[in-house]
Amino acid sequence: MEALIPVINKLQDVFNTVGSDSIQLPQIVVLGSQSSGKSSVIESVVGRSFLPRGTGIVTRRPLILQLIYCPLEDREHRSSENGTVNAEEWGRFLHTKKCFTDFNEIRLEIENETERVAGNNKGICPEPLNLKIFSTRVVNLTLVDLPGITKVPVGDQPEDIEAQIKDLVIKYIENPNSIILAVTAANTDMATSEALKLAKDVDPDGRRTLAVVTKLDLMDAGTDAIDILCGRVIPVKLGIIGVMNRSQQDIIDKKDIDDQMKDEAAFLQRKYPTLATRNGTPYLAKTLNRLLMHHIRDCLPDLKTRVNIMSTQFQSLLNSYGEDVSDKSQTLLHIITKFSSAYCSTIEGTARNIETTELCGGARLCYIFHEIFGRTLDSIHPLAGLTKMDILTAIRNATGPRPALFVPEVSFELLVKRQIRRLEEPSLRCVELIHEEMQRIVQHCGNEVQQEMLRFPKLHEKIVDVVTQLLRCRLPATNVMVENIVAIELAYINTKHPDFHKEAALVPSLLKTDNDPYSQSRRTNTPRNNMSPQVSSHSSVAQNQQQQMQQSQAQLQTQQQQQQQQQQQHQQQQQHNDNHDQITSTFYGLLLSRNHVGENSTGSWLSNILPPAPNRSDSIENSASNTPVHNNMVSPLKPVNLLPDVPQMHNPRRLTDKEQKDCDVIERLIKSYFYIVRKSIQDSVPKAIMHFLVNYVKDNLQSELVTHLYKSEKAETLLNESDHIAVRRKEAADMLKALTRANHIISEIRETHMW
Repeated sequence: MEALIPVINKLQDVFNTVGSDSIQLPQIVVLGSQSSGKSSVIESVVGRSFLPRGTGIVTRRPLILQLIYCPLEDREHRSSENGTVNAEEWGRFLHTKKCFTDFNEIRLEIENETERVAGNNKGICPEPLNLKIFSTRVVNLTLVDLPGITKVPVGDQPEDIEAQIKDLVIKYIENPNSIILAVTAANTDMATSEALKLAKDVDPDGRRTLAVVTKLDLMDAGTDAIDILCGRVIPVKLGIIGVMNRSQQDIIDKKDIDDQMKDEAAFLQRKYPTLATRNGTPYLAKTLNRLLMHHIRDCLPDLKTRVNIMSTQFQSLLNSYGEDVSDKSQTLLHIITKFSSAYCSTIEGTARNIETTELCGGARLCYIFHEIFGRTLDSIHPLAGLTKMDILTAIRNATGPRPALFVPEVSFELLVKRQIRRLEEPSLRCVELIHEEMQRIVQHCGNEVQQEMLRFPKLHEKIVDVVTQLLRCRLPATNVMVENIVAIELAYINTKHPDFHKEAALVPSLLKTDNDPYSQSRRTNTPRNNMSPQVSSHSSVAQNQQQQMQQSQAQLQTQQQQQQQQQQQHQQQQQHNDNHDQITSTFYGLLLSRNHVGENSTGSWLSNILPPAPNRSDSIENSASNTPVHNNMVSPLKPVNLLPDVPQMHNPRRLTDKEQKDCDVIERLIKSYFYIVRKSIQDSVPKAIMHFLVNYVKDNLQSELVTHLYKSEKAETLLNESDHIAVRRKEAADMLKALTRANHIISEIRETHMW
């Protein structure tokens, strides 16, 4: 088992060269409060005074100390070049090749390196310092000396010095393969030990915690540490070992550690005779050696598995970064071909790695066509933005000065074209969405291609520019085609369409109704005898006309007499207005008589042009209301224009039955034809986009890339690797090399070495 610790030391060296702590190697971590005696314990184990000493915080960065037992006949570590053939002990740092035989120089080197990295303001640094000590008097150990736990910043220390040290300590002791050496001074209460508290937090079972009680000789008179050393105060599974350190005066006087070991043994025999054999620095060194060997033996199988897994991972990572480019033209053509193939495969859905978390590529195009575009068209109502008055206005405008007997076809065409134009905007928006999705596919067209794009950023930029330019060139042609599809539908309203012809055939039946007054009069006035319908109808019409003529003449005579009386009464008061009133009354009388005479005989043709004749009282009121006001007085003169102004907008009113029927017919025809056109556009627009944009880009992408990029003068600049990819490849290569060496080192261990 003694061979296990050198194996771990070799692994420590291998992974320290690459600066990686991903492999958690077995080691002993020394932690304790500031000035609790940590450095003194390590010096006692080594047998030499080589650590910086003093008051306050002295250890300001982790020190990884490897103790290697090296007898005089050892030829593996001794060499004549370094002058260590006959040396009993020497030290060597990892950052320098120099061998130090004087331990005072080792102390100065530690101080200089600490100040170089951590500065001279008593701050700490997490970067470790590696030191190997070869000696004929040590046992094989790997120790990590950490900065002492402190509470209050001193001097130029930062305000969060406590949190910094605590984070650094936890980083080392939470390694499950480490043994925690918790150092506590005997002249303090064990219950307040910060080291034991942190150890219990990361190792609640206590399987890898060993406690060391220092300064046994400094306890108050009348007290001893028997209960503490026996574990009666705070039990620790791996045990509690007491040691006696050199005092500060002994360090100043440069007391030899061998003399200190003798004084320690004498003190233990005198003060704790029953516990002397299980305490002291020699027993601590042997216990640490034994614990570390057993711990390494337990951790070695998992460590070997971990190394193998990481070797595979870093090999795959190194392969993903690619090899160095030798023939740049061939590599450039290979990348262009691979990108074009990956782009087309993503659109067609034949990519090697199909995404399962979200839609991508061609599936998103299909979603745009049938979900977004299709639902948008379905949500457009055929009569949206079209009111009854709009339809009625269109019908009237289509008939010109003549009143309509039937629903004019021109009004239907005008209104349905207005509604069809509303389908153009969603169609053009569909083109934009497909264009954006085609642009997005460039960034998500295969992991293999993406890795090479990251490797050559300039090439990636050029490829994106070419694809963007190709898509942008095809966008106008696609938009024009989509606009033409809508324009084609607007160019010719096919009322003979098979689906629309059935609806148009129902129009006469919609116009035919039972509440036609003319048909009702015919049914009621027809005599029930053998007289023919034609003769009876003509005679009845003639009789009605004569009666109406007589009534109208009588009414006209009565009105003329009334007007003459009114003229005589007002002649004295308003002589200058007689002629005007007489003309006005005569005009309204004639107008009224004409309306009565031709009411039924002429089909009310004049009522379609002129407004109904007002009553005399209404006329007077309206004329008064329309008379211009001068100096807050109503002018007696009436306006010359007797007709009201033509309204710009229709006032809301209740539609007549005929108008309601005409509007219903137009609405039904618009709905029927709009559904036909919408169905056609919903089918034609995706086909046009696929032909003019998607398929064109797929067929011409590779040729466009070769035309713009495959040039010898551009290959040099396009295939320049990014700096971070080159750095990562070097790191991955170094790590893979270290893992390979670690695997060889672990493989050299035989089963006999573990027992």
